[in-house]
Amino acid sequence: MYKRFSFDQRSISCSFGSQEIKPKIKMKLIVVLFALVAVAIAAPPEPPKILRSNFDQEPEGGYSFNFETEDGISRNENGELKQAVDEENKPHNVVVVRGSYTYTNPEGKPETVNYYADETGFHAEGDSIPKPARK
Repeated sequence: MYKRFSFDQRSISCSFGSQEIKPKIKMKLIVVLFALVAVAIAAPPEPPKILRSNFDQEPEGGYSFNFETEDGISRNENGELKQAVDEENKPHNVVVVRGSYTYTNPEGKPETVNYYADETGFHAEGDSIPKPARK
């Protein structure tokens, strides 16, 4: 049974019942105690709660989804199947994606990015997206 745990300038005293604990065991006990405190302090915060989440898949290959979290993050996206031609003028199917996401920047201002992706690549625009320099 734990009876005493005291510190002075030169030693640490720790007693369990009538037995005195050896110095090496004392140090291990202290290290374990500090490790447990460190783990408790470093515990990750709770993730934000999801307020809304939807996903619909179409048999032809299209889809749509959206979600919103309690901390202001939201995303909407639609994908639809489209026939495109490759470099050799051979037709093939591609999924054209259009969407947007919104988040709060470190200054507290909401930022929205709109994007689309098709056979020409990924294209995004918004206040937080750098603009190419014009010559």
